[in-house]
Parts: sequence; C-alpha cells; structure tokens
Amino acid sequence: MLKHIVMWKLKDQAEGADRAANALKMKELLDACAGIVPGILKFEVALAQAGLEASYDVVLYSEFADRAALDAYQEHPQHVALKPFIGAVREARQCMDYEI
Repeated sequence: MLKHIVMWKLKDQAEGADRAANALKMKELLDACAGIVPGILKFEVALAQAGLEASYDVVLYSEFADRAALDAYQEHPQHVALKPFIGAVREARQCMDYEI
C-alpha cells in the first residue's frame, strides 16, 4: 500500500476569489476525484479549521493499493484538469508518498 499526502497553502487572493472561497472550490474538485480509478483505498480532503493549529489551508490524505493505482490517479484526465486551478491559487505545496 502507498500513502499519498499533499498539503497546499493558498494565496490570499487568486482567480477572482479569496483564500476561503478557493479552498472550498479546491476541496470540491478534489473530492470529485475520490473514486476515479481502481485501487484508491482512502481519499480524504480537509480544510484548515478556525481555532485549530494549521500551517496549510488544504490537505489530501489518500491511500492507494500500489504505485500503479497512484500513477493512474495522477494521469487521469479529471485529476489533470484540476491542476491549472490549483496551480493558480496555491502559494506553496508539500507532498510525501510512502509505502507501508
């Protein structure tokens, strides 16, 4: 099994919207990818919550059966289509993949 964790810090303003609106849109786009390929075992998108410590605005925690499933997700047209929006609204991105 492979875990894929990504965190994004968003710009204050981008694409005609503020950080909060872009975070919600980003969550909707990512949530729609939850079952796009076989081998996705877990797919959870969360937003930073007021009152709780967070240095990033959006996080994706996902588990894949194997590297082939992660690669299929990365290359799926629905996932590829959301990358321009995310690239335009993000200030920083951190990612870690690891096998267990």
